[in-house]
Amino acid sequence: MFTLDSRLQQDCLLVGDFPLCRLLLMNDASYPWFILVPRREEVSEIFQLDGADQRQLWQETSLLAETLKDTFAADKMNVATLGNVVSQLHMHVIVRRRDDAAWPAPVWGRQPARPYEDAQIRQIIDKLRLVLTEDFQFAGGLA
Repeated sequence: MFTLDSRLQQDCLLVGDFPLCRLLLMNDASYPWFILVPRREEVSEIFQLDGADQRQLWQETSLLAETLKDTFAADKMNVATLGNVVSQLHMHVIVRRRDDAAWPAPVWGRQPARPYEDAQIRQIIDKLRLVLTEDFQFAGGLA
């Protein structure tokens, strides 16, 4: 049974689910920073997924990155899996702008997280509702 790592639960807000991945929003309003987590048990590396799941992960990652680039006017999309702190396989998909707080450096550890206000979360969800496909299920209770 799939269980989300407790650190991801603590640091992120649940947005919903693609066919394979749970979509999270990092609770840091400094950047539109999303995380995709394949809903598979005990997977820490992409190569541990079967071929169909690997293709689905890249499809969902590409769809999300393209959607976010257009929706949030990104100058660059950062897409990465690290797993040095959270070993559960998860894909960071981060909107970067030349005027963001960390540009051009990585966003990790640059400054303390600035949690979203409720209105900001609603605004992001409303933007995503306009562009995500019918294959995406938003989490219950989202505005």
